[in-house]
Amino acid sequence: MGVISDKKFVCVLGSTGSIGLSTLSVIDQQSDRFQVFALTAHSNIDLLVAQCHIYHPKYLVITDPDLYQALLTKVKANCLDVAVLSGPESLNEIVSHDDVDIVVAGIVGAVGLDSIYHALCQSKTVLVANKEPLVMAGNFLVDVAKKNHATILPIDSEHNAIFQCLSQSAPPYSSDQGILKILLTASGGPFLNTPMNELRNVSVSQAIKHPKWNMGKKISIDSATMMNKGLEVIEAHYLFAAPVDTIEVVVHPQSIVHSMVQYVDGSTLAQLANPDMRVPIGHALNYPHRARLNVKPLSLGDISTLQFQAPDFERFPCLSLAYESLSKGRAAVVGLNAINEVVVDAFLEKKIRFSDISILIESVMGDFNAPNPNSIEEVFSVNAVARESALEGLSKFKYVESKEVR
Repeated sequence: MGVISDKKFVCVLGSTGSIGLSTLSVIDQQSDRFQVFALTAHSNIDLLVAQCHIYHPKYLVITDPDLYQALLTKVKANCLDVAVLSGPESLNEIVSHDDVDIVVAGIVGAVGLDSIYHALCQSKTVLVANKEPLVMAGNFLVDVAKKNHATILPIDSEHNAIFQCLSQSAPPYSSDQGILKILLTASGGPFLNTPMNELRNVSVSQAIKHPKWNMGKKISIDSATMMNKGLEVIEAHYLFAAPVDTIEVVVHPQSIVHSMVQYVDGSTLAQLANPDMRVPIGHALNYPHRARLNVKPLSLGDISTLQFQAPDFERFPCLSLAYESLSKGRAAVVGLNAINEVVVDAFLEKKIRFSDISILIESVMGDFNAPNPNSIEEVFSVNAVARESALEGLSKFKYVESKEVR
């Protein structure tokens, strides 16, 4: 283990969410190594203030501007010495600050893209948990990182596992790595063995109850439909410069093997760990070193079997839609991500059934058409058009399919 010195300043974007909480847990264990520079949340001001008491950041950001005054009032009432900012644009300001070394991007959805882009432009090390920005603009972000000598490190469990199994250093990668195949493992979510005829009426509470991971609502729904894994295929394609036909999804219900890389010489490397997000976060925060964490290590003697199986594309049509979008170009990929966000929101709001999710996405994708983006700005434009298309498709779908949603 190398010698680790020099405290680094960390921005935790989405500090009140599951990724943010896991990140702060790692920082708790390495207070001599890391100092929190900024904490951000969209609406959870009570937890944000509580975190401020513990970590003493220089900045707090609430991205919902309507909550700025309420947060400011709580900060003053608690006599906290911290600057308070509001609005999504404030994220760009804090990630670009000269004092910041590391940005942990834990904001769900496309809204996290702009702050990641600004951090990379300022040569920061960016730890990416939310896959949507890399799905939307992976090639642009990798190019920006390379141009500005910035670093992108994945901290979602699957891509961090791939990263650990690769022999090269941090991204960006070349396609000449001797890789035969990337094997992305998937738990299969809560409905892996649910009879197909019962999927139509599963509830929101059932769909967000992941058997292995404690995650936010949106990513939990994506896991239940396996759109999450489809987006990860796209992310791996851009992040690791891997041709899409070399990326394969393997269902692994135990969530012990987090992903694997097969090489042309016949070797297969796998990364194994208990399902605990502190493992990939701790690895990336300390990269290229490894530091001791208070995380339960894997006990191989307790593992009786490791199961692997091919995904059922009939059960999980969203996975097919993701592969299909890659074959249609950049605009289709951006469109898929945006349309999925809108449709998942509709399900979470109980406006549609669970089985309607893939039907709606496929329907809107069939009608969606936009030119391939050539810049980050154009990515945002395609994203906006796709969201409008999804809302229009959702409106028509509700009109034709009037029903009570459980």
